[in-house]
Amino acid sequence: MLLVLDVGNTNTVLGVFARDENASSHGAASAPRYERLVANWRVATRQGSTVDEYGVLFRNLFSMASLEASEIQGIVISSVVPPLDPVLRQVCERYFNSRPLLIEPGVKTGMPVQYDNPAEVGADRIVNGVAAFEKYGGPCVVVDFGTATTFDCVSAKGEYLGGVICPGIGISADALFQRTARLPRVEIRKPARVIGTNTVGSLQSGFYYGYLGLVDGILELLLAELGKETQVIATGGLGTMIGTSSKYIKNVDDFLTLEGLRIIWERNVAARPGFAPKAATGFASATSSKPAVPAKSSPAGRSSTRSPR
Repeated sequence: MLLVLDVGNTNTVLGVFARDENASSHGAASAPRYERLVANWRVATRQGSTVDEYGVLFRNLFSMASLEASEIQGIVISSVVPPLDPVLRQVCERYFNSRPLLIEPGVKTGMPVQYDNPAEVGADRIVNGVAAFEKYGGPCVVVDFGTATTFDCVSAKGEYLGGVICPGIGISADALFQRTARLPRVEIRKPARVIGTNTVGSLQSGFYYGYLGLVDGILELLLAELGKETQVIATGGLGTMIGTSSKYIKNVDDFLTLEGLRIIWERNVAARPGFAPKAATGFASATSSKPAVPAKSSPAGRSSTRSPR
């Protein structure tokens, strides 16, 4: 089985992929194909947690899903929280007996990056772009509703073009509550009607329809640049709530990032003949002709340039 982790500023999403029982067998030098998502979880990201605290959490999640940690043959991690990277590396080695593949400089993604400085692109944005192009083709736009809402654009040739970053609806609401004395904190959800007849209803209408207008307004401009045939895919924690009401979002894919991690892991394994999944030691040497992040940058330097989530 393959364990994938998407570490965001607010939440960490985990998924476990298993081999497709109907898939044809592969030779010793071929990459294992893990195409069936058998479990997934969303937990809070806590920078203060220790290796053992994360290890116990992950093992408990596995236990509740009747999965065995010993069955994990590979681990891949996308993280926008650099201080957690060494902690998660130790968790994987100590509790799963496996060195993880981190999406970082030198990792083979198969997607050229057209950003002015590719080091500024968050790993999750590249992962989403890889999955969207693989599943839906190009050109396409991925709208990821996380701590920040990101719009990531991929060309018809599979090139990462860039995108847009906006404050997420959650932190926008938090800013309003912190700066007003009498407005109550309310649940963010789609109200029954636009006109609110009380304070709670008015706030919910403003949050939901105001943010929907922001999303559709940006997408309208992006589609004018990319073309009307562009596929638009929503993902992230609020992807379903906002995406289902959008004029332009036609696909809501809750597990897009997990799928992208699986795809990138398989590409890196396939690039190393004779690779043994339990000894994942050399992923960074498997580079594409134009890596997602230039090798000259360092993981430690990403803390000031990674896109917020």
